[in-house]
Amino acid sequence: MRRIIDPGKERRSINFLDNIRYSQVRDLQGEPVDLMLSLMVQNGNSEMRLASGRDDEVSTGLQPVIVWINGAGWRACDKNLMSAEMEFLAEAGYAVAFIQYRNSSQGHFPAQLVDVKTAIRFLRTHAEAYHLDPKRIGTIGRSAGGHLSAFCAMNLPGYDQGEWLQQGSEVQAAIDLFGPVDITALYDLNQPKLKDPSYRWHRESETHEGALLGGDEATMRERSFAASPVRFINKGMCPLAILHGDQDVLVPSSVSEDFYRRLVEAGLEGRSELYILKNAGHGTREFFQQSTKSLIVAFFDEHLAGGEACL
Repeated sequence: MRRIIDPGKERRSINFLDNIRYSQVRDLQGEPVDLMLSLMVQNGNSEMRLASGRDDEVSTGLQPVIVWINGAGWRACDKNLMSAEMEFLAEAGYAVAFIQYRNSSQGHFPAQLVDVKTAIRFLRTHAEAYHLDPKRIGTIGRSAGGHLSAFCAMNLPGYDQGEWLQQGSEVQAAIDLFGPVDITALYDLNQPKLKDPSYRWHRESETHEGALLGGDEATMRERSFAASPVRFINKGMCPLAILHGDQDVLVPSSVSEDFYRRLVEAGLEGRSELYILKNAGHGTREFFQQSTKSLIVAFFDEHLAGGEACL
């Protein structure tokens, strides 16, 4: 059977560039750690470029960038773990950077935020090489990554260290997916549980939050304030969308409800959105349905895709 078909050229090619080193840092033992990122981007016919030195895809201009931040309780997982689920952002015309950051065994807070901000500065510094728009960068993360994305949304000074300091780390839009944005509240929730012999942890230092903070357990609650983006709400924050499941047993939806309430009380309702997902747990399938993905794309389209983005 021979047929002639005309697929057209509406959909653009998506390429995946892996293991790009964006920083070298030190872990808690002083050993060097190479931090890597990967990039999913619509940047032409890469195979033809490699084979023939030319490309048959016309450029559509600089692409806005969305930085994906994984969760796993700040204890590390493969940076590309959720890349398949995040392809929809690349299909929508965004370059998507999947970043590695120091886990809680390699560094205590704010090391993780420092790393994310370094990755953002790297992307701005190398924007021309990867066909990125340095004026339009957003973040999105799940769980621990949602916590870091929310922190990025605050656009705070004081966390820019290391490489690429000629560029800023401010972001223009952010999404927090069920992030533990109030470390103090989670510390308080843990205390009665730690007295239960059947609970998976028996000391605060063993919990995700405790491992993130490190140091003396006696001062953890006090130090948890500095690791809670809910305590850093300010007029310089970028637009922020929060998504949380109403059946989340790991990070209660009340954490995001309280975050949103504080944003409204600070007069930032116009820059804040809260979506409670019915019957959704901690990162369950509800977050990756087409309706949810469409909501995420619509948010980034409003704040990143068009118009003048400011740094």
